[in-house]
Amino acid sequence: MAEDRRIPWIALNSCVCECPRAARIVLRAFPSVEEVFGAGKERLTALGVREDVAGKIAAKGALDEAKIELEKIERKAYTLMTFEDGDYPALLREIFDPPLVLYVVGRTEALKAPAVSIVGARQPTPYGRAVAGKLAGDLASRGVVIVSGLARGVDACAHWGAVKEGQTVAVMGSGLDVVYPDENRELAGKVRERGVLVTEYPLDAPPLGYHFPLRNRIISGLGLGLVVVEATRRSGSLITARLALDENREVMAVPGNVTSDLSRGTNWLIQTGARLVEGWEDVAEGLPSPLREDLLSRKAEAKERPPLSEAEEKVLKTLPVDAQVHIDEIVEGTDLSVSELLGVLLGLELEGLVVQNPGKNFQRRM
Repeated sequence: MAEDRRIPWIALNSCVCECPRAARIVLRAFPSVEEVFGAGKERLTALGVREDVAGKIAAKGALDEAKIELEKIERKAYTLMTFEDGDYPALLREIFDPPLVLYVVGRTEALKAPAVSIVGARQPTPYGRAVAGKLAGDLASRGVVIVSGLARGVDACAHWGAVKEGQTVAVMGSGLDVVYPDENRELAGKVRERGVLVTEYPLDAPPLGYHFPLRNRIISGLGLGLVVVEATRRSGSLITARLALDENREVMAVPGNVTSDLSRGTNWLIQTGARLVEGWEDVAEGLPSPLREDLLSRKAEAKERPPLSEAEEKVLKTLPVDAQVHIDEIVEGTDLSVSELLGVLLGLELEGLVVQNPGKNFQRRM
């Protein structure tokens, strides 16, 4: 019976997941999801459902395809949450256009813990990368789940920062079986170990361009607040911020260099009322009680590290937090040989003090 209940939800979701408005219309018009499939195309279009979507719902075969989809889900040991399930995330249920179905893989308990969403530029500066990773790690280490979109750039930095310290949720713009971008395949595996991958799209759905603006409502909807780290004035992150405001979430932003295009979006958000964020404490201040007081009452746990060697101290002094330095420049600034320097940098990376960026560029963690 539990399987039977899921089949019409999967079927309806496959028809309307690219048109959330249609989902809202049919759920209001019919007492049960099963009855939607008994309506003809004419009745659905009369209700305001887009003609192509109404055609998908009215066409034969949707329920049979849903049965096949459910078999795949169970064979792969994925979790399926429908809108009527008790495990469906409570915060997400409150948004204007909640997804009918969530495909989930990983630690589903991550969807029940308090969460903050972090989004930002696809091509952030070293400063943006460092801030995103630091914020995510600091919050995750205090029990806050980090939600982002598995995209390159700030999203990826936030996920990496979170998986090292706690849990994270990656909202995909494709099916669970289609990781995008391919460069984040390893990251997706880590997210699955330390949190969940989640999507409203069927298992083999491709990463179509218009999926990503739609999935942004899920990113903002799962969090108690949204933090934007670097964004241009035309950034998709500002669309997510608008969605967060519409969903009555706290919108926060990290200030940036006034001469940088990547700061124009975040600085504009702050000018128009977003909470300014310089550290995890500022994020905590923007969260509801009693979570806010609980987080702020905790003092950072000092991690005991072995004393740094003279060479390690010398290398750290050459590395700024807000910029990256090529290995050739570090050699010149430390008088260490390349082989010696690589050993020192590896040790600092393992201690979490240094991060390596593409092209043999390094920077100090915040």
